[in-house]
Amino acid sequence: MAYSMALNTVYNHYLTTYTPKTTRYDTHKKSELRSIYNSIVKLNKDSPLYILDSSRESREFAVSLKENARGLRNTIASLGGLDEKEMLGKKAAYSSNEAIASVSYVGAGNISGPAPSFDIEVTALASNQVNLGTFLPSDDKLELEPDAYSFDITINDLSYEFQYNVHEGETNRILQERLSRLITNADIGIVADVLGDDNGNSSLRLTSTGSGTNGNRDYIFFASDDKTSKRAGTVDYLGLDFVSRMPSNAEFLLNGEPRSASSNHFTIGKMFEVTLNGVSSTEGESAKIGLKTDLDSLTENVSNLINGYNSFMGAAARYLDLHPRSGKLVKEMEHISRLYQPELESFGFTFEEDGHLSLDDEAFKDSLVGDNKQAPLSTMKDFANSILRKTNQISLNPMEYVEKTLVAYKNPNGRNFPTPYMTSNYSGMLFNSYC
Repeated sequence: MAYSMALNTVYNHYLTTYTPKTTRYDTHKKSELRSIYNSIVKLNKDSPLYILDSSRESREFAVSLKENARGLRNTIASLGGLDEKEMLGKKAAYSSNEAIASVSYVGAGNISGPAPSFDIEVTALASNQVNLGTFLPSDDKLELEPDAYSFDITINDLSYEFQYNVHEGETNRILQERLSRLITNADIGIVADVLGDDNGNSSLRLTSTGSGTNGNRDYIFFASDDKTSKRAGTVDYLGLDFVSRMPSNAEFLLNGEPRSASSNHFTIGKMFEVTLNGVSSTEGESAKIGLKTDLDSLTENVSNLINGYNSFMGAAARYLDLHPRSGKLVKEMEHISRLYQPELESFGFTFEEDGHLSLDDEAFKDSLVGDNKQAPLSTMKDFANSILRKTNQISLNPMEYVEKTLVAYKNPNGRNFPTPYMTSNYSGMLFNSYC
């Protein structure tokens, strides 16, 4: 049980430190996990014995390299899927007025019948709740007596107690900044900061990360210390219970019908993911959202693929000075793209000196018009598949690009047994980073 809790703590540290955003492409079937396991076993069986550079910089490099590879893989997956038939086949959505609403397509690849479209007119954006505390003289000593204090914040039907000590000689600003860090780092859906004015006063402000109202309640959170375990007085002294802005829902017309949402980000018909960006300036001003043509969709997918490729290359190049072996990775990625250089250049691609790629959208569209329109698509799928195979290899063994000293090769007679050596080194880096 203790080992399980420790592993869970380290995994959570990994997610929050190196992987702040996970997607649906980070889930796997049992067959995929089994394939990864078998690949690890084979890798460990054939791997020589190394002494690795165990510095903090090397640990961060290995973990970041694996995460950048995961990010590029997810970019490819998000453009239609990893199956060759579906790759780069994702539909793309458009908005006629990005100032009002932006949109992306999240539905299935195949659509029967005419492509749907909607008109959206925004009358009000959703807002979050803000509690603005009392402005107190920043440099004045606290009027709270030295003691152990606590207060409660209730959000989403859950109450969280915050405890702290008041020390002799502390100022209002010191306490406000300390509580700001305490509340924000608790990650309960509230961000706290300290505001100052021109008169030398400061206030502790609490802002909800969520927006909108839920049911019959007109608030998202509230602060109190009526039934707290330590000494009360914090809420009244700092004014934490004063709501300066109530939360509100987004109000809009969808094809002329009134609608509301608790967030400015929502989906329509499990097909369009909409983000409201502003209120219609005049009555009747709307944004039309719908699907782009297949030609425009493919061009956008290829552009996103190139952006993901360039982002990965840039991340690898940042380590060239501290980790020379990252140059090996940069050269390997450049070699992949150079294999397709003649075809890609004829489709509107440009190869930059730093290994990055750029795309002329109009030239690419022109290459898709005519009798030979399947050639660019076939080449792009082959190129994407080659990058995908490389990202899988990097994710499986990021230690390949970490500074290390070869100690001994495995027995060449072919009777080697699987060992956890390579993977245990990478896993150990996660524990070292946490501890």
